[in-house]
Amino acid sequence: MQGNGNQTIQGLVGEALRESTDLAQKEFTLFKTEISQNMRTLFIGLAMMVAAAVFAIAAVMLLTESLVEWLATVVDSEALAALIVGGLMAVIAIGLGLWGKNAMTASSLTPQRTMRSLKRDAEVLSERGA
Repeated sequence: MQGNGNQTIQGLVGEALRESTDLAQKEFTLFKTEISQNMRTLFIGLAMMVAAAVFAIAAVMLLTESLVEWLATVVDSEALAALIVGGLMAVIAIGLGLWGKNAMTASSLTPQRTMRSLKRDAEVLSERGA
């Protein structure tokens, strides 16, 4: 009778392991499928952003040209209008570039919370060792 009980327990454990393995494989397949779909969506979104950037650049060029032409009628000189608009665009570009550079400084990229947590852990461990 004991032998049957052990075989039943072994059978149940074996079955549980098989079912766990099957479940893990199904979960992994679901994970791969979901990641694949997410990557496809990401690439479609990236393609749309690139297309939007191309149209935005074209729009800025046309608006800049229109601004130069309008300003040329005001100042009676197309060259002076181009210099004024070009200078204004250069100032905007420099300002945006400096702002972006400031945002990407090394200190802003450092994981501050992780560093504080590691420092705290080191302090706790050194207190326990002392």
